[in-house]
Amino acid sequence: MVKITIVGRVMDGLPLAQGPRYVNEENGSSFLCYKQQGEFILKEISRGALIPSKMTIRIDHHSLNYLIGNGVCFMALCDSSYPRKLAFHYLQDLQKEFEKFDNGVVGKITRPYSFVKFDGVIGSITKQYIDTRTQANLSKLNANREKELEIVTENISEILQRKRNSEISERLPATTPEPASPIWGSPLLEVIALKWTPITAIVAVAAILLWASLVLKDDFII
Repeated sequence: MVKITIVGRVMDGLPLAQGPRYVNEENGSSFLCYKQQGEFILKEISRGALIPSKMTIRIDHHSLNYLIGNGVCFMALCDSSYPRKLAFHYLQDLQKEFEKFDNGVVGKITRPYSFVKFDGVIGSITKQYIDTRTQANLSKLNANREKELEIVTENISEILQRKRNSEISERLPATTPEPASPIWGSPLLEVIALKWTPITAIVAVAAILLWASLVLKDDFII
């Protein structure tokens, strides 16, 4: 069944509305943990770390399914045994109802979960998807059975690891090449080279000739 629902704005990762919690068998800390992970995924979508418009993320024995449309993310945490096809039908129904609201009003929301008008809509739609064996839900499951959903699936651990790697890379100092000594490119060095290179060459040649003459003289004396 659908246990947690979050509707958020992709632009800034702000959660706008949430549905009723169906986690009676779990303690409050577990519920809070799953909710925080959903909010984390919303932030990752906002910063562009998660590209797909549809995705399933495995979290423990649950599946977090999300659907993005018109700048809004619709997210539902379900049991891993809950049919994924039905979960995305649920998200599509939420999207259709959300689009009936004025975009201008939604864009002005600044506080998390303050779009309480949509909380009731979420609760109403969620009730329709509690029992997967109703005629309406069976019809949705049986429609186009031969066509599989093309949805990216990842583990939450993989996403968390990429986040950690990204943070480590951002903290590493940028390596800059050692600056070259200014003297090697200075005009003064060029003047010195032009002036003294010929003189040095003449002195070297003279030294070689002098050494050669001394050697020949010694040989002649012997």
